[in-house]
Amino acid sequence: MHLTKQIPIHAAILTVSDTRTKDDDLSGQKIKSLLEGASFHVADYQIVKDEPSEIASHIQNWCEHESINAIIVTGGTGFTPRDQTYETIVPLLEKEMTGFGELFRYLSYEEIGAKAMFSRATAGCRNQTAIYLLPGSQNAVTLAMTKLILPTVQHFVSELNRQ
Repeated sequence: MHLTKQIPIHAAILTVSDTRTKDDDLSGQKIKSLLEGASFHVADYQIVKDEPSEIASHIQNWCEHESINAIIVTGGTGFTPRDQTYETIVPLLEKEMTGFGELFRYLSYEEIGAKAMFSRATAGCRNQTAIYLLPGSQNAVTLAMTKLILPTVQHFVSELNRQ
């Protein structure tokens, strides 16, 4: 039986929004609260405008930091003209975890019905860093964090660091 070494989780949170501040970013605050509640370290928390260069810069910089091994992005994953998170981050991924988005939409469907198909939530990795893209709504963040991310991020990061 192969035992996977537990690697401490050091996460960065990126909220993509043209209007939010740290005072009213309920989704980013929820992610931070849930990570800390699970005894994971929040290494950084930033808010950027829905501008591809700003989004990509944060992801690339965080993936170069050995101290950050998980990134959770909220916002910009829908279909409005300003939603550019998916198009910006997916090309940066070395591998995409399509099952994350599929399972997220399935669970969302149980809560909100057919509108769940409009989510482009996904996950993947770059430079041994787990990356998750979530919608901006607090309900979506809570669902993804409690049902999918918190129960598996330790395993994901351990798999990325296996020799």
